[in-house]
Amino acid sequence: MTQIELCNQLKSTGYPVAYHHFTTSPDPPYIVYIRTTDENISSDYKVHGKFKNYQIELYTVKKDLEAEHKIEEILNTIDPEYKTFEEYIQSEALYQVVYQITLTERSR
Repeated sequence: MTQIELCNQLKSTGYPVAYHHFTTSPDPPYIVYIRTTDENISSDYKVHGKFKNYQIELYTVKKDLEAEHKIEEILNTIDPEYKTFEEYIQSEALYQVVYQITLTERSR
Protein backbone atom coordinates (compact mmCIF):
# COMPACT_ATOMS: atom_id res chain seq x y z
CA MET A 1 0.00 0.00 0.00
CA THR A 2 1.24 3.49 -0.82
CA GLN A 3 0.96 6.66 1.22
CA ILE A 4 -1.68 7.98 -1.21
CA GLU A 5 -3.74 4.83 -0.75
CA LEU A 6 -3.44 5.16 3.03
CA CYS A 7 -4.61 8.77 2.83
CA ASN A 8 -7.60 7.78 0.68
CA GLN A 9 -8.52 5.04 3.14
CA LEU A 10 -8.38 7.49 6.04
CA LYS A 11 -10.50 10.01 4.12
CA SER A 12 -13.18 7.31 3.73
CA THR A 13 -13.95 7.84 7.45
CA GLY A 14 -15.52 11.18 6.52
CA TYR A 15 -13.23 13.09 8.89
CA PRO A 16 -10.77 15.78 7.77
CA VAL A 17 -7.33 14.25 7.07
CA ALA A 18 -3.92 15.92 6.71
CA TYR A 19 -0.33 14.79 6.42
CA HIS A 20 1.69 16.07 9.40
CA HIS A 21 -0.56 19.05 10.27
CA PHE A 22 -3.40 21.30 9.19
CA THR A 23 -2.60 24.93 8.42
CA THR A 24 -5.88 25.77 10.17
CA SER A 25 -7.20 23.15 12.56
CA PRO A 26 -10.66 21.88 11.66
CA ASP A 27 -13.28 21.09 14.26
CA PRO A 28 -12.68 17.66 15.83
CA PRO A 29 -12.79 14.83 15.11
CA TYR A 30 -9.95 14.96 12.62
CA ILE A 31 -7.00 12.79 11.58
CA VAL A 32 -3.33 13.61 11.09
CA TYR A 33 -0.83 11.06 9.81
CA ILE A 34 2.93 11.07 9.27
CA ARG A 35 5.60 8.63 8.11
CA THR A 36 7.99 8.16 11.01
CA THR A 37 10.68 5.72 9.80
CA ASP A 38 11.58 3.44 6.90
CA GLU A 39 13.43 0.12 6.83
CA ASN A 40 14.83 -1.30 3.60
CA ILE A 41 13.96 -4.79 2.38
CA SER A 42 17.20 -5.82 0.71
CA SER A 43 19.37 -8.70 -0.41
CA ASP A 44 22.42 -9.06 -2.62
CA TYR A 45 23.11 -5.32 -2.29
CA LYS A 46 19.77 -4.41 -3.85
CA VAL A 47 16.76 -2.74 -2.24
CA HIS A 48 13.58 -4.66 -3.09
CA GLY A 49 11.20 -2.51 -1.10
CA LYS A 50 10.62 -0.74 2.18
CA PHE A 51 8.77 -1.17 5.42
CA LYS A 52 7.28 2.31 5.98
CA ASN A 53 6.15 3.09 9.50
CA TYR A 54 3.31 5.57 9.96
CA GLN A 55 1.68 7.24 12.91
CA ILE A 56 -2.02 8.01 12.57
CA GLU A 57 -3.46 10.41 15.12
CA LEU A 58 -7.16 10.83 15.86
CA TYR A 59 -8.15 14.01 17.72
CA THR A 60 -11.55 14.29 19.44
CA VAL A 61 -13.22 16.54 22.01
CA LYS A 62 -14.58 13.56 23.95
CA LYS A 63 -13.74 9.86 23.99
CA ASP A 64 -15.22 8.86 20.62
CA LEU A 65 -15.50 5.09 20.25
CA GLU A 66 -17.33 5.41 16.93
CA ALA A 67 -14.47 7.41 15.38
CA GLU A 68 -11.93 4.95 16.76
CA HIS A 69 -13.94 2.04 15.36
CA LYS A 70 -13.98 3.61 11.87
CA ILE A 71 -10.20 3.92 11.86
CA GLU A 72 -9.65 0.48 13.37
CA GLU A 73 -11.84 -1.16 10.71
CA ILE A 74 -9.54 0.32 8.06
CA LEU A 75 -6.35 -0.60 9.92
CA ASN A 76 -7.51 -4.18 10.43
CA THR A 77 -7.45 -4.61 6.64
CA ILE A 78 -4.05 -2.91 6.24
CA ASP A 79 -1.94 -4.03 9.22
CA PRO A 80 -3.84 -5.97 11.90
CA GLU A 81 -0.78 -5.78 14.16
CA TYR A 82 -1.05 -2.02 14.64
CA LYS A 83 -0.29 -0.50 18.05
CA THR A 84 -2.51 2.00 19.86
CA PHE A 85 -1.71 4.70 22.41
CA GLU A 86 -4.00 7.27 23.95
CA GLU A 87 -3.64 10.48 25.92
CA TYR A 88 -5.53 13.60 26.84
CA ILE A 89 -3.83 16.82 25.75
CA GLN A 90 -4.90 19.22 28.47
CA SER A 91 -3.56 22.37 26.79
CA GLU A 92 -5.69 21.63 23.70
CA ALA A 93 -8.62 20.04 25.57
CA LEU A 94 -8.46 17.14 23.10
CA TYR A 95 -8.17 13.38 23.28
CA GLN A 96 -5.48 11.92 21.04
CA VAL A 97 -5.52 8.28 19.96
CA VAL A 98 -2.33 7.28 18.15
CA TYR A 99 -2.10 4.25 15.88
CA GLN A 100 1.24 2.96 14.64
CA ILE A 101 1.22 0.84 11.50
CA THR A 102 3.70 -0.53 8.98
CA LEU A 103 3.10 -0.50 5.23
CA THR A 104 5.16 -2.57 2.83
CA GLU A 105 6.07 -1.01 -0.52
CA ARG A 106 7.85 -3.11 -3.11
CA SER A 107 10.32 -1.52 -5.55
CA ARG A 108 9.12 -1.29 -9.10
